[in-house]
Amino acid sequence: MLTSDQIADRTARAVAAATAAGHDFGLRVDEPRVLYDVFSVIVHLAPAPVVVRVPTVLPRSYLESPARQTAQQRSEIAVTGWLADRGHPVVAPSPLVPREPVRRHGFSMTFWDHVQEIPDAVIDPARRFEATARLHAALRGYDGHHLGFWTPFNDYIPDGLHELGQRPDLLSVADHARAQREWSLLASALASRTAFAEAFPGVGFQTIHGDAPFHNLINTADGELWSDFELVTTGPVESDLAMAGPEGVAVYNDAAARLGLRPVHEPALRVTEAAALLAAVACLGLAPQLPILVDAVKPIVDQWRAGPSIAEMIE
Repeated sequence: MLTSDQIADRTARAVAAATAAGHDFGLRVDEPRVLYDVFSVIVHLAPAPVVVRVPTVLPRSYLESPARQTAQQRSEIAVTGWLADRGHPVVAPSPLVPREPVRRHGFSMTFWDHVQEIPDAVIDPARRFEATARLHAALRGYDGHHLGFWTPFNDYIPDGLHELGQRPDLLSVADHARAQREWSLLASALASRTAFAEAFPGVGFQTIHGDAPFHNLINTADGELWSDFELVTTGPVESDLAMAGPEGVAVYNDAAARLGLRPVHEPALRVTEAAALLAAVACLGLAPQLPILVDAVKPIVDQWRAGPSIAEMIE
């Protein structure tokens, strides 16, 4: 497990890398400020109106192949930039630098507009589900041929389970064996476009946010904006609605009908919800890089351990 001093050093190095990259682009950076520091260090290059996201907690596949991380970041910038160019409410890539990931000092980072988030603002859940439907409607027009299918989840879950197989202090041998069995079951439907089409004929898929709607619709001085498309991918819209609950799904379906979208497909929703639960368990594999995950993920692991198997959930 990293110590607090090691994490502080990692944060300082990330800020230094973001600042150096900003200077390389000719930005005025007098007082870089850390806005957020969990999976990524988010740095405002004040007074420039630019925020840099520097991912610091990474799955094994990204550590072993930095090109895979860069490819996903390019997808994030491409999709978000496409939405911004068409007036959709998103936190846009910064116009002051090229729309490309930048690698400095061992970190790969992306540059975004600085927006003034309203502290402690609460967005009504119904508005989040309506906004998710509008986002899906907009993304139907995006040509996502270059995006993988259900990535980076198809990296994160097996990566996390691989790490946990070597850490019985984080996940018991019995729990790990169960998780591996369940991932094998889910992967048969979610591993590729072909696998999904065979499992759910006629349901279809498209470009999706990858981590909506609970955390990444933010209230700003410019209104509600979508942010953080780090997990953008091609997949079923149900993946953005995992854990929405019956009321959330009903709100989404109402909005979808008005927008000409199909309603939520319940069997596909059950599979993606099961996968989301397993992804949270697999996230524990990142705990050596981010020790707070041990306590943060424990309630979800306990819920998974005590609950029905994924085979029972998706029957």
